[in-house]
Amino acid sequence: MELFDGIRWTTRGLISGTCRPTVTGLENVPKDGPFIVAPNHLSFLDSVIVQALMPRPVAFFAKAEYFTTKGVKGRLMKSFFQAVGSIPVERGEQAASVQALRTLLDILEDGRGIGIYPEGTRSRDGILYRGRTGVGWLALTTGAPVIPVGLIGTEKLQPAGRNAVKPQHFIMKVGEPLYFEKTGPDHSLPARRQVTDRIMDAIAELSGQERSTGYNQSKAIE
Repeated sequence: MELFDGIRWTTRGLISGTCRPTVTGLENVPKDGPFIVAPNHLSFLDSVIVQALMPRPVAFFAKAEYFTTKGVKGRLMKSFFQAVGSIPVERGEQAASVQALRTLLDILEDGRGIGIYPEGTRSRDGILYRGRTGVGWLALTTGAPVIPVGLIGTEKLQPAGRNAVKPQHFIMKVGEPLYFEKTGPDHSLPARRQVTDRIMDAIAELSGQERSTGYNQSKAIE
């Protein structure tokens, strides 16, 4: 935990000092117990931003190569992602798969926080796509509150196709918790869909994005 706190505070200071983000609603994050952070997804850096700026640890999936890359860069990446609680997942494996969701379920049952992007992969055109129902499954199975997050302008930090990061002002809005009845894993698909749609409505209200009724079909880890 000391290593996590040190890296998180260092990253938070770097982000705050170079980007001067506007962050609102941090008081909406529960002080204890499990919680699910559900942000929109515009940039590779979104998980790092959320993990650094949230008042409590948030575990996101991260591509397995971030943990296996060789050399000094690889060791630094591995240390960072391990310290902030990221979970390695093989390229092409969807976060909405049963195996991946059960990994998140274990973290929630341990009273900790997880992050999941309902859209699956990042939006390259700025549109908010239809949510996949993994987040609804987690909410109904555990009864953990869902914290919607609207990220605005993070795509400018590292435009698609570029390796360099350019500090830019961005906004992170943390919404009020959404509570759903705990049903356990045995619930209907329509119920899961309804919960997911409500979460997406809350994200849209925070981010102000144009919406699509279709799924984001980009080939990336969800």
